[in-house]
Formats: sequence, C-alpha cells, structure tokens
Amino acid sequence: MRHSPLVSLAGLLLSVGCQSSGPERPAALAVGYVGPATLNLRKEIPLDAPVVATVKHGEKLEVIRRRRVFLQVRTAKGQVGWTNERLLLSAREMADLQRLFEQAKRLPPQGAASTYDLLNVHTNPARLSPSFLQVKPGEKIEVLLHRVTPRTAPPRAPLIPPAPKRVKKAARKAPEPKYPPPPLPRPPAPPANWEQLSKTPAGLVPSGDEGGPKPAPVPLDDWTLIRTKGGEAGWALSSRLYMAIPDEVAQYAEGHRITSYFPLADVQDEGQVRHAWLWTTISASLQSYDFDSFRVFIWSLRRHRYETAFIARNVKGYYPVLVHPVALSLSARVRGTPTTVTYPGFSVCVENDDGQRYRRSYAFITNVVRFASERPCEAAPGLDLERPAGAAEPEVADGEQPGPPAASFFARLKARAAAIVRRFRR
Repeated sequence: MRHSPLVSLAGLLLSVGCQSSGPERPAALAVGYVGPATLNLRKEIPLDAPVVATVKHGEKLEVIRRRRVFLQVRTAKGQVGWTNERLLLSAREMADLQRLFEQAKRLPPQGAASTYDLLNVHTNPARLSPSFLQVKPGEKIEVLLHRVTPRTAPPRAPLIPPAPKRVKKAARKAPEPKYPPPPLPRPPAPPANWEQLSKTPAGLVPSGDEGGPKPAPVPLDDWTLIRTKGGEAGWALSSRLYMAIPDEVAQYAEGHRITSYFPLADVQDEGQVRHAWLWTTISASLQSYDFDSFRVFIWSLRRHRYETAFIARNVKGYYPVLVHPVALSLSARVRGTPTTVTYPGFSVCVENDDGQRYRRSYAFITNVVRFASERPCEAAPGLDLERPAGAAEPEVADGEQPGPPAASFFARLKARAAAIVRRFRR
C-alpha cells in the first residue's frame, strides 16, 4: 500500500514535534572537578535527600545552577545532583595539586609515619580544604614538610564568575540658576577661653593599657606534607601522625613529639640486627621551626639496650635532615699533610644566635659522634604554589643549591668561633 507524499510529510513533522517537546538541556555555567576521594550527588540540597550519583576525585562536572553555597552539577553521563561548592576544585586548583605531586617527588623523606584511624589528606593545609585521599590505619606514609597555618577558611575564587556590575548612568546635572545665590554669612567667632575649653582634664586622660578589648588570637594548626607509596602528596594534621620508629627507641621521647628519624648503622647482637638511630623531636606544637632537639642512639652489646651517644637540646632546627657520608679532618698528620677520612654521618640545619641558618655536619664513627663542619644552609625546601600554572621554573645551575646570600667575613668568623666554643664545651 502506497502512502501519499502528504501523509509522509505529516508523519515527519509529527516525529520532529515529539522530539522537540522534551525538556531542554541547561547550559553549563562553569566547570568544576571533584575534590574529595568520593562525592555523593543528591537529588536535593538537604543531606537526607536521596543520592543520584557517586563521583570520584578528579572527575569533571558541569555546573548548571547555583543556590547560595550549593551547586547543581551534571556528570559526564548526564546525571544531575546537588553538592557544596567547597567540595569542587577549579581547573587552576587541579593544576596546583598536580604541581604539588611533582614538587613532592623531589623532597627527601624525613621518616615514615602511620595513623591509628582513617586519616584525611587535604589539598591545602586547611581544615575546610577538600580531602581527596584517605590513609588507612597502619599504612606507612613518608613525612616531607611541616607548616603552621591559621585555622580559617582559605580564600578561594568562586567557580561561577560573578556577573558584571551594571554601570549606572550619570545623573543629569541640575541647570545652573539664572541668578547666583546670596553669599553665606560669616561664622561666629570662637569664645575667648577656647584654649582652656579644648584641654582635657588630667583625670580623664586614658592610659596606654585602657585601649579597649584586644582581639582574640587566631587559632593555629600544625600540618605535615606527606607522600604515599603511589606518589600522591597532600597535607595531614600533624597530631594524627605517629612516626614508625621502633617502640624500644620511641620510649625515650620523654613526652616530646618525634618529627623525623633515620637509621645510621647496623650491629649484630645474638642473631638480631640492631640499628643505630638518629631522631629529631619537638617539645611544643605550633612552632615555626621543625625540631628543637636531635639525638643519636646506639645499641649496647654489653647491656643489650639502646643508649644515647649524642644529644643536642634547645636548638631551632629545620627540614631537611640529611644522612650522608661526612669528611672529617683528623688532627694526626701523615708526612706533613692533614689526614681526611670519610665516615658515615648526617647533617642538620639549625639557626644560630645571629639569626642565620647553618648546616652542621657530624661524623658517626662506630659509636662516637663528632662535629665535622658548618656552612650556610641551602634554601629551605618549599612549595612554589603561588606560581601560575605553566610558568617556567627558576633556573639553577647544575650541582648548585639555591640558598641565602653569603654571609660577611665577620659573620663567618663569629660563627666559626662559636662552633669551636661549642666543640670544647661538649
């Protein structure tokens, strides 16, 4: 049976009309990326609303609607749900996080740590920043850096750019009067005793201590930059971390928090391998420096226990602590030339009384720790997160360590004299 052309045209128009009668797909206002490890998108804003989709960290979402701090987003599969704006990252923040991973690869580890409970790892050292990763209890992670930051929400640019402000049209100027206004009358003269009246009575002069209520101090948090086995890096609260040094050594912490530790050498005792340990500790939290004491433990073959071989207290030390061979100049001479021997050792960056930071190197000779040398510290390890994404890295010559400008001759002489005095006091 043949259909007439009119019937075919009517059917085509009817099918097109049915397709166009469906709901229109809202246009995207902005693009965001999932910040947490997993994020539930809900049908409505309340937390008890049903979940319509679960997305993972880094997935791209289209923002289609906004209600105060809540955003309605659309997934790549077309699922639509609501979430909080602070749980999404912008493209710039995702680039910063990736750069954090790359920079963390170059930082030397300061020891392994673990946690007794699920540990949230944040994109920034702030409690309200997205937690994109969770560390399981007992899982080992590497400690890299330490930072103290205010417990306030970090400033962030909104995902949806604000609408441009309307430029108000300039108001029309009133026409000038045909006749000018009359001149103003002269002001009255001040009283004859105006100087006496302007003086404040002695009893009413405020003292310096009565300046009104002082602002409350801003609470601070201790944060640690950590690195997982998979190479991911992020910020975790320092109070939730426990350094994974053996308990038979950790028991000597005397209530101080261990901030880094390193094995120096091994000895055999009754078929068991015992390490000599170097550790750093800090007695109080929320400090600008990383440790205030460092100590070397050795294993006593006679008493079968750990004993202290060296300890330095009341210092201001900074990461990184490095373990490396150290060249020690001996006082003995062979054929009229000084003898230099290389031993296992370590170095720490500490701040002297003159405010300058110096890296002190120590040689570990069997069970004895000896001071070897002192030089200005290299630049403190940091994270260049303020640099725009895609900007070139600062150029550094091969083998050169960027650091502070060289100290003057008198400053170096003073530091050297202080180092000699410290050696004799030990």
